[in-house]
Amino acid sequence: MSAVDAIVLAGGGPDAVAALEPGAPNKAFVRVGGVPLVQRTIDGLRASSRIDRIVAVAPPAAAAHPALAGASEVRGDGAKMLESLRSGMLGFTEDAIVVVAASDLPALDAPAVDEFVDAVIARNLDVAYACLERRYHEPVYPEFPHTWARMRDGQYCGGGLVALRPRVLPRLSTFLEALGRARKSPLRLAGLFGWDTMARFAIGRLAIEHAERRASKLLAAHVGAVRCTHPQVALNVDRVEDVARANALFAGERRLA
Repeated sequence: MSAVDAIVLAGGGPDAVAALEPGAPNKAFVRVGGVPLVQRTIDGLRASSRIDRIVAVAPPAAAAHPALAGASEVRGDGAKMLESLRSGMLGFTEDAIVVVAASDLPALDAPAVDEFVDAVIARNLDVAYACLERRYHEPVYPEFPHTWARMRDGQYCGGGLVALRPRVLPRLSTFLEALGRARKSPLRLAGLFGWDTMARFAIGRLAIEHAERRASKLLAAHVGAVRCTHPQVALNVDRVEDVARANALFAGERRLA
């Protein structure tokens, strides 16, 4: 299996999570079990034989931070997430598959990354989004809450990995900007996704396959949801209370360090 490249989005300014650790540029640099979140994410990607080059996107002032030492290259972030993504994508071959990872995945490991990348390649997807069914998360990480979307196929949450080909980025950017403008208007959202899609989702009858077809049509690309079975792909540290949970989870590891 040939390897693909990856981007870790560690940009943005300080927030409530970052405030827990003096000097942290943003939450990506907050330590969990003694190790910064972004370092844990990079280590998880690096452990996978499916990943080759890793580009970390972070505030320029943090470029030399030890937590980013495992990256192949560090690039400056942008004021918005899409700007950071464009920064990370610069120079990649238009048709190459690039994995984009959030920077707050403390449990990310090789099996989770391998499963995601293998599925993207096997399905020849242009845009892929990791999702996790509830039944895989709760037996392993019951203390970590998620927002679950009720689909016809089951209850799912989003994961912290996405894959896309750089040639799709302009269309994806345009769509995300339109989604941002429409997010508070049901009428505009229906205009984007279609009334049938919105109605099915509202009553929990939207099938993942239907959502994939609609997204593929909107982006004029092969879009797919990768149904992962490793909960590590969706374990993230998004709130202040998650830091305490994550520290408790990795407490044994910290004692061994």
